[in-house]
Amino acid sequence: HVQLVESGGGSAQEGDSLRLSCVASGYTASIRCMTWFRQRPGRDREGIATISPGGDKIFYDDSVKGRFAISRGGAQNTMYLQMNNLRPADTAMYYCAVGIDAYRCAEAPRFRSTQKYWGQGTQVTVS
Repeated sequence: HVQLVESGGGSAQEGDSLRLSCVASGYTASIRCMTWFRQRPGRDREGIATISPGGDKIFYDDSVKGRFAISRGGAQNTMYLQMNNLRPADTAMYYCAVGIDAYRCAEAPRFRSTQKYWGQGTQVTVS
């Protein structure tokens, strides 16, 4: 099993920056992709950024491309989401998730069905 704990959420003004962290523990050697999801009010949970274990493959949803940056660190057990130029539309609960199936991670890293483990979420509110 893998346990995930997010932190770094909070309230921000439009144009501000926040940095989210996700710390993984447990059987982290099984991780094949790590993804940040968010769920905005009244909308489905959506994958917005994903990174491969080595950090060499990164994908962004168009809604955050150019403003958000995903990275890994801390012996690869920590994932970050640097969020710049925040907008009210970025208000959401943010979740980190990991997949352990190499094929599904390669083919569909941002799909909810690819994810095996989820964190509890951290709220980001932008006004």
